Amino acid sequence: MAHLLRGKQAGVQNDLSAGLTPDAFNIDDINRFGINSQISQIAYDPVQSLIALGTNDTQFGRGQIYVFGQKRVNAVLSLAHKASVKTLQFCADKILCLDSKNDFTVFSLETKRIINSFSPPGTVTSLHSDPTLDYALLGMQNGEIMAYDLDREGLAPFKIPNFWKEQDPRARILPIVALSFHPRDIGTLLIGYHDGAVIYSFKQNKPMKFFHYQLPKGAPGGDSDPAVINMARSPSLTHAVWHPTGTFILTGHDDGSLVFWDPFDGRVVMARTLTDTNIDKPSRSIPMSPLSPISTHGSFTSREPLQKIVWCANQDPDDTAILISGGTSSAVPANGLTLFELGRTPNYSTSSWQILAQHFESPKRQRMLPTPPNAEVLDFCLIPRSSPHFHGAHDPVAVVAVLSSGELITLTFPSGLPISPTNQLSVSMTFVHPFINRITMAPVERTRWLGMTETRSHGPQILKGGTPAQYPLKRFEERNIVQTAHADGTIRLWDAGHGDEIENDAVLQADLSRAVGRHDNLEVTTLSLAGATGELAAGLRSGELVVFRWGHNKNTGREPPAPSENVPRGLTNLTDRRDPALAEGLFPFTLLDEQGGPVSAAKLSDVGFVAAGFESGSLAVIDLRGPAIIFHSSISESKKADKRGSLRRSSIQSPTKREWPTALEFSVMTTDEDSYSSILLHVGTSAGTLATFKLLPEQSGRYSVQFAGSISVDDSRVIKIVPIDAASGRTAYATQAAVAGLRNGARVNGVVLAVTETGARIFKPASHKGAHKSFDNFFCHSATVTRVDDVSVTGATGSALVGLFGDGSARAYSIPALREIANARIDKILDVRRLGDAVVTGTGDVIGWTGPSEVALCNVWGSGLNLNRSKDILFNPELVIPPRPTISNIQWISGTQYVTPSDMDMLIGGPDRPPSKRMIMQARTDEQAARKAGRSHTSSSSSAAPGKSQESYWEYMTRQINERTEKLGTMGDNVERLQDNAAGWSSDVSKYVAQQKRNMVMGAVKSKMGM
Repeated sequence: MAHLLRGKQAGVQNDLSAGLTPDAFNIDDINRFGINSQISQIAYDPVQSLIALGTNDTQFGRGQIYVFGQKRVNAVLSLAHKASVKTLQFCADKILCLDSKNDFTVFSLETKRIINSFSPPGTVTSLHSDPTLDYALLGMQNGEIMAYDLDREGLAPFKIPNFWKEQDPRARILPIVALSFHPRDIGTLLIGYHDGAVIYSFKQNKPMKFFHYQLPKGAPGGDSDPAVINMARSPSLTHAVWHPTGTFILTGHDDGSLVFWDPFDGRVVMARTLTDTNIDKPSRSIPMSPLSPISTHGSFTSREPLQKIVWCANQDPDDTAILISGGTSSAVPANGLTLFELGRTPNYSTSSWQILAQHFESPKRQRMLPTPPNAEVLDFCLIPRSSPHFHGAHDPVAVVAVLSSGELITLTFPSGLPISPTNQLSVSMTFVHPFINRITMAPVERTRWLGMTETRSHGPQILKGGTPAQYPLKRFEERNIVQTAHADGTIRLWDAGHGDEIENDAVLQADLSRAVGRHDNLEVTTLSLAGATGELAAGLRSGELVVFRWGHNKNTGREPPAPSENVPRGLTNLTDRRDPALAEGLFPFTLLDEQGGPVSAAKLSDVGFVAAGFESGSLAVIDLRGPAIIFHSSISESKKADKRGSLRRSSIQSPTKREWPTALEFSVMTTDEDSYSSILLHVGTSAGTLATFKLLPEQSGRYSVQFAGSISVDDSRVIKIVPIDAASGRTAYATQAAVAGLRNGARVNGVVLAVTETGARIFKPASHKGAHKSFDNFFCHSATVTRVDDVSVTGATGSALVGLFGDGSARAYSIPALREIANARIDKILDVRRLGDAVVTGTGDVIGWTGPSEVALCNVWGSGLNLNRSKDILFNPELVIPPRPTISNIQWISGTQYVTPSDMDMLIGGPDRPPSKRMIMQARTDEQAARKAGRSHTSSSSSAAPGKSQESYWEYMTRQINERTEKLGTMGDNVERLQDNAAGWSSDVSKYVAQQKRNMVMGAVKSKMGM
């Protein structure tokens, strides 16, 4: 009987939830945004213009691979079992993954599925591939190298033994730590063992050179440890990379040493660290940098391990730079990526040894690309313009780094300036770029959102690949606009959609740092977006309230003057603090520096008013038409000044406990003592009180704020306030249409539904008691009133209170009876511990956290649909991988045996291997080219064509393979014949010159003798 009485107590005569049944309350899992777990690996494909992120297997989510393209293009590739992604690489139309369970998995970019998951016979310590090959090399812990056939989905018969063990039989089992194909000759492989490096030739099937880094007694080495400086030692190798042209080799070691080698004779050109040079020389006169591990007082400091080394090339491969993460001394306060800009490489044939050593000893420029403090760079990938060759480091324009905190950072290359991920990277990547500390979602009118298109200057697009899937175009007149506040003070706005086609998929950005005038202490506590006006309000923990307004920048491209000091406890004009790179968008408008503790609540109305509450207990109301502060007081003082008292008279007479606003809302309705409707401001507090204020116009054109009354809702804090039209059941917010109706004397008979953590109360403002419902066994963390108008599908229609509760359930309650209609489990989707940060919208959409950096979008009035991952297309077969760089003519004449990728298929796969898909496609291309060329031949040559055209396709393939094998086998003979021919030609020339000299002498003698 209790629910029957609540309707009469609340003053609502009709059952506003009569058309809703328990069958209509089902949760649809619509979408995911963000990254489910900590990022461990990153890779980029410049041909397809895609980026991939691998994650660790943690308590928040399984290890998986995210692939992102242009706009909202994305795909999630799940591993075959629970594991972390340890190595991630693109290879043509595939993604190669080595996980923490030592499984090697191959994914297809075309089907977005696993092609094969392989468990190698041993522990894989290194993975290497090339986009022009159908093989992946697996470096094993025992020092051997296996070849995995990506086309035949199995191990190839080819295997490379442990050459270092053959070189030094006393060496223990040495794992492979690095593998790298020669950037210009794919037939040459650089192998990095624990004790040194080896150059291996596929053609000759033997090691060509060994590189063993040894420090004599007295040599400081990389760490300059005084305990071992007087001992001969050999630091372990951790990295091995090629010069972009293969002219030099660089090895990194566990003591921080960077050793440059001559690959032709195996000598050390230069051994150095990030700060010191000639560290392999046993001399005490070597100049040490102030940042070296040995300080001026002789104390020893450790050096960070080298995380990654990439030798980059500009458009000219001889113009190089080296990008290094790690290797810095622990005494260095700043972290970041170290960049050696070496400039143009000296000509190896004509340069002296001193010039080559000086090239690496004194780079053209050395700089530090800054990264956030207290975070190391674990991995990074360069963003080349177009070429996947030179190990993905050819002419890069940017670098994306993974930090030890799990965040991403994007920098320009080589300048190192920060790049905003807004409209450059996927929306999901912005969740960790940097982390989000506040998220909310608000409805915005569709036409308004379509007109909010930001105009901002930016560099070339990083992600351009993929094709978005087509979704049904559902005409939702209100879009779900998500607002995310990040740790660096950036606020981003984007459309999460309703599982439908997103017409405006752009991301808007607002800069709090520029608005407030500082770069630190920018944590956002509350956000509010006005859907009709496009204005945004952000409250900070430091006590400032900042309002952004859509507009145009007349001074685009010109840096504004230095900002002045903010006005304490007043409004500061922010129109001169505009981003010069932004021509049209959200600009700072005004700032209120209350200096009364963190902003606890803020509400921006659609009719030009913004209200803000602070933890000091104060409340401020701003008329944005001035702007001007039209009300400034504390909640407790307003209640004491009320001559009518309140229902909690005894609590007012006794010492009151401190309370502050926790929820704010504007409405248009009639109070319990008025005969007209007006704009009302409802303020819910931390003590469970709800106070109502009236905003009344004055003759001067301004508005005044008057206290109308208060009521005790419950003993816990108010989390949500929803005004409702008692006649129709729809919300009675202060919209522009509702305020315009006040001029014509329109009246809205409304009630207010206030929700606390432990109950809900529906009443007629300002101080009517109304009806109350207690949540006895569970706390409510988030709630709102939802409206269902699904007549065409399920027939459900009506309004209901929907809340998310601490027991992991979502519940719907009728209005006004507050009787439970239905409940459903939501803990299978959302993290129960963060339900307080979840947002429920008026359409029943819920956005909430599933982990530290991932949110889920779902709808409670659905049909129980499970999550359907993106159907976007990732792979574009029309984008062709450019030819691999080759050796120069001089290298070929000098005797370098060039091996093509097709020759590698024969060397690794063997002559009995069936042709791969790549070979078949290449053969078809060759055949088509031959047919086109045959049409232009003469009739005599074309008469021989039918004989060739009669052979079958497989006969043609066999002939091609045999011809390639013969060509590969006779390559060395051709070089030797070339040398013999050159020697014979030189001899013939000498004989001819001698004959001519003899003829000249004899001619002179004969002429003297008169013959």
